[in-house]
Amino acid sequence: MPERPRAVFAMTAENVPRVFPPEVLSRLRDAVDVDPALVVERAEDFTDPRVRPVLAGAEVLITGWGCPRIDAAVLDAAPALRAILHSAGSVKGFVTPAVWERDITVSTAADANAVPVAEYTLAMILLAGKDVLGLRDRLRAERDHYPGWGLVPGIGNHGRRVGVIGASRIGRRVIDLLRPFDLRVSLTDPYVDEAGAAALGVPLLPLDDLLRTSDIVTVHAPDTPETHRLLGRRELALMPDGAVLINTARGALVDHDALTGELRAGRLCAILDVTDPEPLPADSPLLDLPNAFVTPHLAGSQGNELARLGLAVTQEAERLAAGTPLAHALDRAVLEHTA
Repeated sequence: MPERPRAVFAMTAENVPRVFPPEVLSRLRDAVDVDPALVVERAEDFTDPRVRPVLAGAEVLITGWGCPRIDAAVLDAAPALRAILHSAGSVKGFVTPAVWERDITVSTAADANAVPVAEYTLAMILLAGKDVLGLRDRLRAERDHYPGWGLVPGIGNHGRRVGVIGASRIGRRVIDLLRPFDLRVSLTDPYVDEAGAAALGVPLLPLDDLLRTSDIVTVHAPDTPETHRLLGRRELALMPDGAVLINTARGALVDHDALTGELRAGRLCAILDVTDPEPLPADSPLLDLPNAFVTPHLAGSQGNELARLGLAVTQEAERLAAGTPLAHALDRAVLEHTA
């Protein structure tokens, strides 16, 4: 048997057993030599006497939420490092230019984390189309009156227009999940051309046109300088009366003051899993407005879904140990305009 590559965990220690439950950890340790009791949580841990000799021979860093920045000093202490396998989505918070300069391969479990976000989005689109939340509140208020017994005008998902902002991993998965339903789906993304949209099976629209023609708009663009406040007062005003905005991307993409104004006017509804700031201040009107449904950033992997992230990393570790190409290696150039 070839010798297993040596690996070190770099993440919040309490998340190791959550992301790598026993059956996943056992499989990971068959692929790489890693000690789950030795976890780097803080930058100073890289110089810990227990960690330094292990880091010196490590070929792999298994990272996750809470990973310290991996800069030139860390890489100097890990001269054998050849891969970073990240058990979450974005690596922008800890991967520095020094990593790319030394040609270290970086892989991410973002595809695995996209699954529950897309599932959440699908559920919210279908619930929004039936105005489930609004009619629930009406039932609570009226108690003994069921409005229409299925004859409620203006609701339903037959032919509902859904606009997807961003052909990210999640955006693409959402489009795929929407295929079985009688919905009209369109896309806007400055990095996708007509041929790319055709391959996804949806029309490509400029942002303004998508906003004007969508009953439900779901946001899946990355948080970059170009997308900051992508949906401001002007853009939100383009959405039709009664339209629904769903945001599972990043709160900074939406101007919350402008959105609050539209919600107070009763013109729009919003389903927000991400906000800016996060969490919202206790006195934020978004927490009380009846047409705002705010969840605490839970669309991504939670509970038993975390094991999917660990499994994705384990599969990458197996590929690395076998000398085969990684399935989810990142391209630095592409990373600049993704999450």
